[in-house]
Amino acid sequence: MEAANKISIEQCCVYYNIETSFVYKLDEHGLIELIRSEEAVFITFEQLSDLEKYRHLHYDLEINLEGLETIKHLLDQVHELQKEVNKLKGEVG
Repeated sequence: MEAANKISIEQCCVYYNIETSFVYKLDEHGLIELIRSEEAVFITFEQLSDLEKYRHLHYDLEINLEGLETIKHLLDQVHELQKEVNKLKGEVG
């Protein structure tokens, strides 16, 4: 993966003012996927919006990691249902 598509966890945590342990826990729980190389650990730019969402839910609303997993699961289900509804609308219309 090109360096232009990712940012180191350390830089990311400084920017968002969060702990690196929080980011590693998100990775452990399958909420984000970190990229490990010999020199550092990175997150892709595409995942930064998810990281911001989890940061807000955890730090501002005090939702624990299990709650974040539940929220992600429910949002994924809603997204799948929305796709199915749109597909059915296309078949009917």
